[in-house]
Amino acid sequence: MAIAGDPDILSDFIVPANVTTIDASFFTFTGMRFLVPATTFKVSKISLAEFPALNGQSVSYAVLQFPTGTPNPPHIHPCASELIFLSQGTLQVGIVDTTNKLFTHTLQKGDVFVFPKGLVHSQYNADPQEPALAIPAFGSANAGTVSLPNTLFTTGIDDNVLAKSFKTDVATIQALKAGLAPKP
Repeated sequence: MAIAGDPDILSDFIVPANVTTIDASFFTFTGMRFLVPATTFKVSKISLAEFPALNGQSVSYAVLQFPTGTPNPPHIHPCASELIFLSQGTLQVGIVDTTNKLFTHTLQKGDVFVFPKGLVHSQYNADPQEPALAIPAFGSANAGTVSLPNTLFTTGIDDNVLAKSFKTDVATIQALKAGLAPKP
């Protein structure tokens, strides 16, 4: 068994080496003031990398913007559970447990859903007219995200290994990889 999580700290908070003055601004993140409607799925993170005051606090946040018909592809957070609040629209959510059982639900505005740490999950705005806005909280200052499509098809895993694993042919694997390649 492997256990991953944030270590407990022995002080109220951790001051980064490059910070000399601590005031209320240290505890304030202003990076979400300029959210604008997204035309593609967009994740705006508030994790340790963006907000150093989270160091040692075992929490982080994000804003997920789903234009109509967009998914957040299957992924995992290896270091934290996710608690997601839907503030606008509807959102289809699903998790797969370790017995490969799928649990799905359509969230309505105001609903909250939990994705347990390390389980594969995804979200999808199936509404053809209304965007969705979700706000997930994580039980880690750095939950980590492993996107399964990107991990499997953009990291250089041998095409033959993938073809045999998915019981398909190399041409299909190459087509999947081409579809995930960064746009020039």
